[in-house]
Amino acid sequence: MQSKEPILCIVGLGYVGLPLAAAFGRTGWKTYGYDINEERIKTLRSGNDWTHELNAKQLSETKIEYSTDPTVISKANTIIVAVPTPVDENNKPDLSPLVSSSTMIGKYLKSGSVVVYEATVYPGVTEDVCAPILEQESGLVCGKDFTVGYSPERINPGDKEHTVDKIIKIVAGQDEQTTEWLATVYGKIVTAGIHKAPNIKVAELAKALENTQRDINIALMNEVATFCDLLGIRTSDVLKAAGTKWNFLKFTPGLVGGHCIGVDPYYLVEKAKELGMNTEVISAGRKINDGMAAFVAKQIVHGLQQAKKDPKKSAVLVLGLTFKENIPDTRNAKVHDLIHALEEAGCTVSAHDPQLSNERIEQLGFKAGSLVSGPFDVIVAAVPHAAYGTITSVDFIDALKPDGIFYDLKSIRNPSEFEAKGIKYLSL
Repeated sequence: MQSKEPILCIVGLGYVGLPLAAAFGRTGWKTYGYDINEERIKTLRSGNDWTHELNAKQLSETKIEYSTDPTVISKANTIIVAVPTPVDENNKPDLSPLVSSSTMIGKYLKSGSVVVYEATVYPGVTEDVCAPILEQESGLVCGKDFTVGYSPERINPGDKEHTVDKIIKIVAGQDEQTTEWLATVYGKIVTAGIHKAPNIKVAELAKALENTQRDINIALMNEVATFCDLLGIRTSDVLKAAGTKWNFLKFTPGLVGGHCIGVDPYYLVEKAKELGMNTEVISAGRKINDGMAAFVAKQIVHGLQQAKKDPKKSAVLVLGLTFKENIPDTRNAKVHDLIHALEEAGCTVSAHDPQLSNERIEQLGFKAGSLVSGPFDVIVAAVPHAAYGTITSVDFIDALKPDGIFYDLKSIRNPSEFEAKGIKYLSL
């Protein structure tokens, strides 16, 4: 294949697939962008990206042939699969998007092609799950008529600095020739460099480990936060003091959601179980982080009780509904669990998010609100969107009742500004 010019088809045009397709579309190589969502394709053709990863100008500067017709797959010699890999309600890996996309790709796969997967999986999925499906649907033989590879995505939604071209790309093929082909293809768009992993399983585990490491470090900070709560001291003060040491890792506590850090470790847990191993540290980290929404709700309810307020008669405004700041992605956002926990305690909760319309907020099952719809007994600054940075502490205080509570989940505000006005300041 080294003598051929790449013809690419990116399957799945979400947070990962679209930036990738746009980068390849600027190379001059023929690039197809396929997605099953007709509305997604329609809006992209009109120059609108609802993920906000690319603006209209960026979309106009790339050449992508968008399609909901899977036959475009047969026109490509390099198919990049960028579909999600979530977990189900029991935190078990849900491979159905990979299975369905592989089934479809197999129907249009032609001899001589390379299929490379970018989704986070446990080691073995590419070769043991996806490749057999491609063989079955295509009638071709993997390793002879076509090959598979793995190149884990490292897209950080909302990050305009660490874009796809500025992040080192791991590539691994089932054989040396495929690895070299992937290095050539991705090397065209990635200026940060290419890392060739020795085999696909190494690359698969490396990707899952990246997010698992962050999950465990945040879990440690969350456990410290619960300890600080019992001690009656502020976590932020402890981290500020500890952070003066040169090699202290500056992680902070928080609600760990989204479709990466809050999901990927479960893929390793499941594979380890299959191999007869208990992942004690990984599982413990997941347990701690999954319990933090309930812990924050408990802190707020306790604060209300200390103020002689009945939670069942308390109005709460939650600011932020996405899983992280400055993006409209609400998938697996743990702040939703926080709202449900507060509602179960009897609180009347409304929510606001500058990234979401009121209609979208209500579609998610929440009551839309804002600072002007107060006064509130509690305001929860849950997600630090940049838009909230223009709101002063005085603005928050004015929207609270005289004996209200301001819960600053990420410890961004100055506690003394609230306490000087008789407002109870709480944080994780």
